[in-house]
Amino acid sequence: MSAITTNLNAAPAASYQNERMPFLLQVTTMTWRSLLVVSRKPAEVIPGIMISIFFLFVYQASLGNAASFLPGLAGKSYLAFILPVSIVSSALSGAGLAGFAIVRDIERGYFDKLLLTPISRVALLLGPVFAGALVLGLQAAIVLLVGVLLGLSSATGIAGILVVLGMSILLGTAFAGFTIGIALRTGSAGATQGASFLFFPLTFLTATFVPVNLLSGWIRVAADYNPITYVLGAMRGVLLDGWNADVLVKGVIACAIMGVVTFAFALTSLQARVKQK
Repeated sequence: MSAITTNLNAAPAASYQNERMPFLLQVTTMTWRSLLVVSRKPAEVIPGIMISIFFLFVYQASLGNAASFLPGLAGKSYLAFILPVSIVSSALSGAGLAGFAIVRDIERGYFDKLLLTPISRVALLLGPVFAGALVLGLQAAIVLLVGVLLGLSSATGIAGILVVLGMSILLGTAFAGFTIGIALRTGSAGATQGASFLFFPLTFLTATFVPVNLLSGWIRVAADYNPITYVLGAMRGVLLDGWNADVLVKGVIACAIMGVVTFAFALTSLQARVKQK
């Protein structure tokens, strides 16, 4: 009798698992939903783009002739050197977008309903992460377009510009995990927005305005351990020097390490939130 009962209980469970949405479809569905949420709040996207373009104009106007006297940049475009900084700034300022989408779901009680569904917890996080990365990619594309209009010249042509765009998407993916983790732990839009600025000092603890070999003292040590240094190096390399596999690999590895760390933080934050319920 107990065997029959066990089989009856197991049958619905097996059927339930068979009807579960494929993992890839779960991720794409959650990504699309997060993109729709962001599209309803364009005011959250525009400031990051405007700030990055503003700094690009300021950097180019005030430091545009620096390439003529900075060692290592002679004969090269300072615009191509400084433009990646604007792209990284865009990624930092827009890093909270993915977290904001989570906060809105939490405030409306929708996120708790999602936790009751059979959706994978990993897909639940990857959707906002990928959505945030795509939005940051769009921001970077606009900044690159402005750079081209200002006279940006790439040593590797269009392919190099596409590599810079790809690096910006990887960087956005890495940043998104952190803000999502903060959103899950606090459920606060203010805390999520503030958390996105914690990465901002990384932009200046690196070779922001001069080549890394011109740095010295503690700032050089900080730059050597700063992952942004290698991301900037990869972007600048394809724009200024041509193809260098070693530099590109270091940039990708830096993004990957940040992505793994921040996603692990987001996953543990989700687990902590589930335990509170």
